[in-house]
Amino acid sequence: MSENCMYTKKDFTSSQEVKWCPGCGDYAVLSSLQLALTKLNIKKEEVVCVSGIGCSSRFPYYMNTYGYHTIHGRAPAIATGIKVANPELQVWMITGDGDGLSIGGNHLIHILRRNVDLNIMLFNNQIYGLTKGQYSPTSTRGKVTKSSPYGSIDRSFNPCKLAIGAGGTFIARTLDTDPKHMIDLFSKSAGYKGSSFIEIFQNCVIFNNKTHDSYTNKLTREDHTIQLEDGMPMLFGKNKEKGLVFNNFKLEIININNEDDIKKVLIHDSSNEVLANMLIDLTIADDMPIAMGIIYKRDDIVYEEELINQIKHITEDKGIGNMNELLHSGETWTVS
Repeated sequence: MSENCMYTKKDFTSSQEVKWCPGCGDYAVLSSLQLALTKLNIKKEEVVCVSGIGCSSRFPYYMNTYGYHTIHGRAPAIATGIKVANPELQVWMITGDGDGLSIGGNHLIHILRRNVDLNIMLFNNQIYGLTKGQYSPTSTRGKVTKSSPYGSIDRSFNPCKLAIGAGGTFIARTLDTDPKHMIDLFSKSAGYKGSSFIEIFQNCVIFNNKTHDSYTNKLTREDHTIQLEDGMPMLFGKNKEKGLVFNNFKLEIININNEDDIKKVLIHDSSNEVLANMLIDLTIADDMPIAMGIIYKRDDIVYEEELINQIKHITEDKGIGNMNELLHSGETWTVS
């Protein structure tokens, strides 16, 4: 990390023309990351953006940093290699609900399991946008698309539930229509040591417009989302007139009428995995608000640090070694 790096958003903006559909949520996410990076006191040469395939995966072209536009679903493998090769770099991995949860699902769960120090941004628009509107792993059951003309019969993934099940140590959620929240969350992600997983509800104006409307519409968003903050009561609604309580082994909503009601409301503790699982399960389908912000966070061993230490200790014990001797040692084959 470097000191006294004073940047503006323009410094993180490349010369490439941004080519997303007008109104696409990706624009807001791009702008928010560029603004977040200006607050981190880090050289732009120390930042790397890695993506797979999909609309969101054009991201590295538009960032004036180092970047890799890799292959479908394999961004976690490339990002891991970069971080292990140079742990001083800050690596941002950009993926989507198709790229990250379908062909790349296996890679994603293992990068979370290993706890590589990366910042993972998963754009969730519940559709395949780049390939023109097929249903994705997060599309809702019954969704009619070009590849499900009679409605999808698949049960959809909950990305945050998948992440916590894989052993994720930093799990959060945000909206493409809330730049202030995205900037704050990206900054906190960058300061966390380990795999940060951020699900971003992002709108595809062409193939799945307003799929997140309940959470983004000014008339309904305050009743359908709850902004989590450690140490603060879980209140929501236009006037914070509702709160979450624990009752009969599940979360329930109560109306806030007085101070005594506020005392009943749960205090958010992102280190509580049991609570995190319940918050992740909240859906509008069950008339519950969906959780936004840092849902779960804990400290754990960081993969690349352990790997480097392991190599160091083995080298000290056995020496650097000789590749030629290794290739010609033990049982070998002789071809005549």
